[in-house]
Amino acid sequence: MILLLGIIYLAFISLGLPDSLLGSAWPSMYEGLGVSIDSAGIISMIISVGTVISSLSSNRVIRRFGTGMVTFASVTMTAVALMGFSFSNNFVMLCVCAVPLGLGAGSVDAALNNFVALHYKAKHMSWLHCFWGIGASLGPIVLSYCLVRTQSWNAGYRVISILQFALVVVLLFSLPLWKKVQSPVSESEETEQQVLSMRQLIGLPGAKQVLFTFFCYCGIEHTVGLWGSSYLVIIRGIPTVTAASWISLYFFGITFGRFLSGFLAIKLRHKQMVQLGQLLIGTGIIVLLLPIQGYFILAGLFLIGFGLAPIYPSLIHETPINFGSRYSQSMIGLQMACAYVGTTFMPPLFGLLGSKVSYGLFPAFLGVLLLLMIFMVIQLYKKTGAKNGRS
Repeated sequence: MILLLGIIYLAFISLGLPDSLLGSAWPSMYEGLGVSIDSAGIISMIISVGTVISSLSSNRVIRRFGTGMVTFASVTMTAVALMGFSFSNNFVMLCVCAVPLGLGAGSVDAALNNFVALHYKAKHMSWLHCFWGIGASLGPIVLSYCLVRTQSWNAGYRVISILQFALVVVLLFSLPLWKKVQSPVSESEETEQQVLSMRQLIGLPGAKQVLFTFFCYCGIEHTVGLWGSSYLVIIRGIPTVTAASWISLYFFGITFGRFLSGFLAIKLRHKQMVQLGQLLIGTGIIVLLLPIQGYFILAGLFLIGFGLAPIYPSLIHETPINFGSRYSQSMIGLQMACAYVGTTFMPPLFGLLGSKVSYGLFPAFLGVLLLLMIFMVIQLYKKTGAKNGRS
């Protein structure tokens, strides 16, 4: 189980690597592609729609092919898609490559999250998503290096694709290990997993609230990831290359926060972890609203990422507690779908708002999403209060 956990950690690095690339590269991409700056929202939306579709179908796919095979196939799809990005020279090609990139992310995300929620303690869930943050932090760093050395965003995508293909090889050789670990105990647990319709899932106590919470969470996370660099360039006057490297501090905040969350999860309940994260996000947004320059902006981005860190893994890990282990795979798949609906619509919405009004609305936009998330979390724990006494 320890070796398999290490492989799962590596798989989550691969999930994080592409997530931060588009936002970091876009200020260097859009002019050469001959499109407007807000066109990044279209690519982001295509990726997210693919992820929503694969998340909703994840339970049936995983039951048929197993977690190991789904992980291998999904990472292969993302590696191929990223290589396609690296050879793209027009906007239409990017949109086409965005389809397999999105489809590859949803199933593996739901599969690995449910596997860890069922088989490992809360600290491992935080550390699992810490490895996502490692991947997300590496993306802008690799891209910034390639921009300096080659003046080409394509090279950054190519390097990330090669790293993904290396992981594909590891996952291929790990397939027998998945089969060994998943039998016979895990197979019996998979049999107990029940597939509910979307209407039945939404009818579970607390379901609507947690789904809206994931929507708001990913709305914040991906709006910062996609538009944070553009905000620094357009509103704060920071050079493009510097902004690409600065945004990596935001992802580092998520990564470092999840590393610490693994230790805090030993002592704190999930509810306390979520509330602490919301407080830190609010502090970071206030820092961005202040009329200050330089490293204070970095502090604001870091605090937002640091605050986001414990929320997602805490909510995922308590899914079997809130909704029962029999429904956890279906519920996690739906949660992933709603999270990516937030990813689909919130960054493009801000892109439209920024282009029509001002990109200076960036902190206020994040603040509205945070307030909505806080309200939904309060309602969630009212609905599931009895169960969360032990979370």
